[in-house]
Amino acid sequence: MSQDNNIVFAEQNQKMKAAYRKAQDTFNYFWREIYWEAKRVVPAHNLSLVKIPFQQMAEGDDQPTVEHMWISEIAFDGEYITGVLMNSPNLLTNVAEGDTVTRKVSEISDWMLAIDRKTYGGYTIQVLRSDMTEEARKQHDDAWGLDFGDPNNILVAYQQEDNQENLIEHPMSKVMEQPARDYFETNLDVVKAADENGVTRLHTETIAGNKIAVEILLELGADKNAKTNTGKTALDYATALNWEHIIPVLK
Repeated sequence: MSQDNNIVFAEQNQKMKAAYRKAQDTFNYFWREIYWEAKRVVPAHNLSLVKIPFQQMAEGDDQPTVEHMWISEIAFDGEYITGVLMNSPNLLTNVAEGDTVTRKVSEISDWMLAIDRKTYGGYTIQVLRSDMTEEARKQHDDAWGLDFGDPNNILVAYQQEDNQENLIEHPMSKVMEQPARDYFETNLDVVKAADENGVTRLHTETIAGNKIAVEILLELGADKNAKTNTGKTALDYATALNWEHIIPVLK
């Protein structure tokens, strides 16, 4: 490999590493949208994917072979992401399409949503698009059938360009404020109940970034010091997931 190619490869590698970190830092927005999608009568998502690295050490190799692939059908408990592998590996033999896998947020390499064919996230894809010609970028987007937008302006929240407040509270959270209050007031047992993992509704609403629901639950007597079986309080989740608008409410 020539010196110029080495430089290009190193720059690309650094861009990808930065993309991984950005995807990890903004995963909270992905999960918030997944939370509300599950409550919609009519689905809004064209796709919702998380990319994670898989690796395999072959005999005689000094370094493992790594392949980054997408998983779908995402579940998240505030610490671990679980999903189903969508790809058939090109290089690895220790995983297969359809396998269920679990990773921490700190291990993902990307996430991507598409709503009304417009993408959110997709940091590693945008690294590749940023180096394409305009024509190549169009061909890429047409192949996906999606609008990836400006690779230098990656969106994380639905309609954030026109509604910056969507970066703070999901619009459905606002619309559902009164129905949520009515439900919790009618079902006070839900307010304090914990599942077999010690997870309360306060935990799940915090993980999803729903400040309005968190405030209602606290008003109705939810215990903000309640811990899961792994010792996590709602504040722990708010801090780990960068929900800065919820942290003061739980302190």
